[in-house]
Order: sequence, then C-alpha cells, then structure tokens
Amino acid sequence: MAPSQNAVPLIILSSCLAGNPVRYDGSDKRDADLLAALEFARLVPLCPEVGIDLGVPRPPIRLVATDGAIRVQGVEDPTLDVTDRLTAWGEAQLPLLRSCDGVVLKSRSPSCGVEGVPLLQADGTVEETGTGHFAALVRQHFPELPLADERQLQDRQRLASFVVQVQAHFAKHAGRHRG
Repeated sequence: MAPSQNAVPLIILSSCLAGNPVRYDGSDKRDADLLAALEFARLVPLCPEVGIDLGVPRPPIRLVATDGAIRVQGVEDPTLDVTDRLTAWGEAQLPLLRSCDGVVLKSRSPSCGVEGVPLLQADGTVEETGTGHFAALVRQHFPELPLADERQLQDRQRLASFVVQVQAHFAKHAGRHRG
C-alpha cells in the first residue's frame, strides 16, 4: 500500500525547476539531479510570476533599489511595477508555506532567488546582493523553514544538510494538518 501524501515531507519547488515552461521566455530549467534528490518528498511546484498572471512568455522583471526600498519592475518598461501584486500573492501562499517542510527556489530570479540576485542601484550599477521578492517573504514569515536555491544544492554537502533539515522539520511538525 502506498504511503499517504501526509506521510512524506512536502517541499515547495520553483515550477521551472520541475520542468514546467513558465520562465519569462517560455522555457523551463528542469533540474533532473535535483528532482532525483528530492524524490523522498511530495513536491508542489509554484511560480510567483505566473501566479500574478504575468503570462508566458512575459517581459522580464528585475529588482530595483528605489527610495530606500526594493521594487520589482520591468526591465524594458520600468513603469511595470509588480511588487504589490507579488506581495499579495505571496501572502496568499502563507497557509501552504505553513504546511510545508522546505522550499527550493530558482537562483538569481527576481521573485525566487535566495541570494545573489542582481539588484539595480539608483546610480545604474548592478550588484548581486539581492534576495528575490518571494524568497524574502518566505524568510520573513518562516525563518526556521529550510530554504535553498538549486545552485546552492549542487554542493553535495549542502544538499545532504538540506535533506536532513527538511526531514527534521517534517518529524517535528508531523501531526499538523497538511493541505
């Protein structure tokens, strides 16, 4: 008899990493090695940019430092500002995040990058110091939740540590309701 879905950890995964063609250019970033390493868990693919109906393909977006805040704006059309839409969508995901045991997001993405996301400064220079909007929301609301991007998990030791953290989180919260 197959184990119930609640008998395994739940990991939120960037939809493009799962092989779904949801990137701004209509491509995917399927990561077969990562998917194989996460076979022990139930994966729930999510894409914040598709979640806010930006479409596929869509104009690319980026992080922009402006007036002491970080906004998510269009690369070609800076008047396209999706920051508030991404915030509302991310907050709508809080119940799902509360029920999961780990999150793996797409590196360098303005919505999903965990670290090193290009951030346009007011003077026009670009630094790789930002965190994607959704990744920042996950960290803010669930600082104890295992969170990584696929580049970080290419390191075998980091991957092994992430898996242990996910399993420990699952064991600690095994009695809660899962959505």
